[in-house]
Amino acid sequence: MPDIIAARSQMAMSLAFHIIFSCIGIAMPLLMVTAEWLHQRTGDDVYLLLARRWAIGTAIMFAVGAVSGTVLSFELGLLWPHFMKWAGAIIGMPFSLEGFAFFTEAIFLGIYLYGWDRVSTRAHIAAGLMVAFSGMISGIFVVIANAWMNTPVGFRLVNGLPTDIDPIASLTNPAALHETVHMTIAAYAATGFVVAGIHAAMWLRDRGNLFHQRAITIAFAVGAIAAVIQPLSGDVSAVAVERLQPLKMAAFEGLFQTGSHAPLAIGGIPDLKNRKLLYAIELPSMLSLMTFHSVDGVIRGLDSFPEKDWPAPLIVVHLAFQVMVGAGFAMAGLAMWGGLLIWRKRTVFTSIWFMRAMVAAAPLGLIAVEAGWAVTEVGRQPWIIYGVMRTADAVTPMPGLAVTFALYTVLYIFLGSTVAYLLWRQVMQSPTRSEVVTLTAAAR
Repeated sequence: MPDIIAARSQMAMSLAFHIIFSCIGIAMPLLMVTAEWLHQRTGDDVYLLLARRWAIGTAIMFAVGAVSGTVLSFELGLLWPHFMKWAGAIIGMPFSLEGFAFFTEAIFLGIYLYGWDRVSTRAHIAAGLMVAFSGMISGIFVVIANAWMNTPVGFRLVNGLPTDIDPIASLTNPAALHETVHMTIAAYAATGFVVAGIHAAMWLRDRGNLFHQRAITIAFAVGAIAAVIQPLSGDVSAVAVERLQPLKMAAFEGLFQTGSHAPLAIGGIPDLKNRKLLYAIELPSMLSLMTFHSVDGVIRGLDSFPEKDWPAPLIVVHLAFQVMVGAGFAMAGLAMWGGLLIWRKRTVFTSIWFMRAMVAAAPLGLIAVEAGWAVTEVGRQPWIIYGVMRTADAVTPMPGLAVTFALYTVLYIFLGSTVAYLLWRQVMQSPTRSEVVTLTAAAR
């Protein structure tokens, strides 16, 4: 395996692993503090039991996320030293602010976990809100750094080196707003759906269990709201990508020819040899209409750019984009189905088919997030800093990267297995209906 492929593969695996914990770290604290707040508002002890259980799960995910995030920070320096030397002074601010937010999250998570019955109720909920807020801000600063790699600003090139660095300009780069909004909404949608799906599976085995009903109500509400908003965010992001990175947009759509009345492709496989998209369902003029609100809008195809600058592998970018959009619309459809049930019957628990669909949809959000990051990262290739530094020029000259790739793969398999086991124990120890009644009675 060539060293650059090994380096890219190792980074891709590390990001794919870490992003799951990042998403849950952003959204899970909101679920747990909402459960505690509902306990205070209603006096229902099931919510308190739920908040305590979710707090344990949040702690597990936070701990492993901290480990995988630390690994990523080392990999940036070890695998891409030329990039860090060149761009370190520019992206140092978002990463340092992310570190500040991370430590804030850790401090208040400790207060939340060990503050039960030790601090006032208001202080405890405030600590939970700080965990939720700092987790969200932490994710936003990381995405800002990635957005800068897509739209590098805040410096002036002199002899190939950055000078007159403006860190505020790098923080407010042109891609920062739409990328952070899109990713943050995705985190809430993915976490809400996976948590609701897990509890729905347990509810189907023990129908009428108030513990799982309360959990589904909170998690699905968060996930559904985010899932309905996400297509709007996606539309804004697509328009921005066409303006800022038109080559990436062409790769998204598998669009080879520049022109107006550009079709929107559903599915398909890019054929590089014949320069066309095979087996796709094409909606005539729809891409031009969605991007420019006019069928006469000209979309730049891959033929407008040198082939050496095309993202590679192109098929990964196109298929990942299709998976992301498909999963996103599926979640939005399920959210609207749930909303219709609530409007008509005041509850979703009367429809067994809906509950089964919720179980089936549980992984869709995380799949969409993984696909979206593949689109973002592979779609920027062959650049590590878009239009400024190529990935091949940033990789370490150290040989034998395939060995470290294999070692890190083993590490992530071990970490993933450990987390899966711990969470499985948490899920399987969920209280039954009779246990819920006993526990809540004892709490009173």
